[in-house]
Amino acid sequence: MALTVIWIAFFGIAFVVALVRLIVTGEDAFTPIVKSTFDMAEASVSIALTLIGVLTLWLGLMKVGEKGGAVNVLARLVRPFFHRLFPEVPKDHPVHGSMVMNFAANMLGLDNAATPMGLKAMGQLQELNPDGERASNAQIMFLVLNTSGLTLIPITVMAYRAEQGAVNPTDVFLPILLTTFFSTLAGLIAVAVVQRIRLFDKVVIAYLGALSAVAGAMIWGFASLPKEQLATVSGLVANMLLFTVIVGFIALAAFRRVNVYEAFIEGAKEGFSVSVRIIPYLVAILVAIGVFRASGAMDFLIDGMRWMFGRFGSDTRFVDGLPTAMMKPLSGSGARAMMIETMQTHGADSFAGRIASTFQGATDTTFYVIALYFGSVGVRKTRHAVACGLIADTASVIAGIFIAYLFFG
Repeated sequence: MALTVIWIAFFGIAFVVALVRLIVTGEDAFTPIVKSTFDMAEASVSIALTLIGVLTLWLGLMKVGEKGGAVNVLARLVRPFFHRLFPEVPKDHPVHGSMVMNFAANMLGLDNAATPMGLKAMGQLQELNPDGERASNAQIMFLVLNTSGLTLIPITVMAYRAEQGAVNPTDVFLPILLTTFFSTLAGLIAVAVVQRIRLFDKVVIAYLGALSAVAGAMIWGFASLPKEQLATVSGLVANMLLFTVIVGFIALAAFRRVNVYEAFIEGAKEGFSVSVRIIPYLVAILVAIGVFRASGAMDFLIDGMRWMFGRFGSDTRFVDGLPTAMMKPLSGSGARAMMIETMQTHGADSFAGRIASTFQGATDTTFYVIALYFGSVGVRKTRHAVACGLIADTASVIAGIFIAYLFFG
C-alpha cells in the first residue's frame, strides 16, 4: 500500500508541477517527463541484464559455501544476535549465513557482491513467510538494515572526490562512518519498536558493543594512515577480504569433498530467473522517480527548503547538499549525479561538496532496494518497511548536517 501511495503521488505531483510551469512560464515540462519514462524503462532493463552475470556468479559461490559448510560457520557466529533481531527465523536456518555475507559486503562498500547475497537471503526468508504477498517481520528488518546503508569503507565516494579534484578526497571518511552509524541505529530502533523487539537485551548489547569496537578500531587504523594512502589501502583491504572469502568457500568445500563445480552451477542457475523476475518492479519504481525528477518537482522542493530555513536566519549552506540527500532514497545514480554536480558547481572541497559526499556515502537507495528485494520474491504488501526505511534516511540527513558542521565548520 505504501509503494502504491508513493507511486501515485510521484505521478500526480509531477503532472501538477509540469502544468503550473506551462501555464506560468510557458515552459514545456511534459516532453522531458515523457522522455524520462522511456529512459528509465530502458535503464531498468539494463540494470536487470547487468545483474544477470553478477547474480549468476555470486549465487553459484553461495551454493558452494552452503554445501561446504562455510556459510554455516558464519551463521553460528551471529546466531544469538540474529535470533533476537529475527525471532521468527529458526536458530539453525541457513539464511543467517546469507545475511552475514550481505551485511559484510555492504559494510566494505562492495555493492556488486552485496546485492546477490541480499537477494539470496530475501528468498530464504520468503520460504519462511506464511503469506507470500505480505512482507514478514524478518524481511522488513533485513531490508531496513540494508537501506540504512551501514558502510565502513566508502570507496566509491572517495574515488569520485579524487576525480573531482579534492585536495584530500578522504576527508569525508569519518563523517560518513558516523552518519551511517546513526542511520542504521535509527532504522534498527524504528523496526524494533514496531515489531516489539527487545533491544535492551544483554546479548544484543554485547554484539552491538563488539561491532562498535571493531568499527572504532577500523576508524583509528585508517585515520592513522597518511591521507594519500587511505583510499588505496581501504580498497585493497576490502577486495582482499572479498577474495579471501571466495577462496575460503572453495577450499572448505573441496576439503569436504563437495563437487565444487556442480555446486556452483546449481546455484548459478538461479541468477537468470531472479534477474528477469525483478524487471517489472524496477520499471515501476524507476519510471516514477524519473517522472518526479524531470518535472522539476525536486528543484521546487529544494528551493522551498532553502527559503524556509533562510526565513529563520539559519545557516543555509547545507541546503546546497540536500539534492543528493533527497535523491538518494529514490535513485542511486541520480544521487551520484547530484553529488558530482554539487562538487562541480561549488567545488569538491567546499562545504556543499563535502556534505553532499557525506549524504551519498551514508545511506542506500531505499525505494530501489525495496523494489529489487521484495520484487525478487513477489512481495506486494510492504507494511512498515517504507516508513522505517525513510526514518533511517531522515536520521542520516539530520546527523549528516550536524556532523558536517562539526568537521567542516
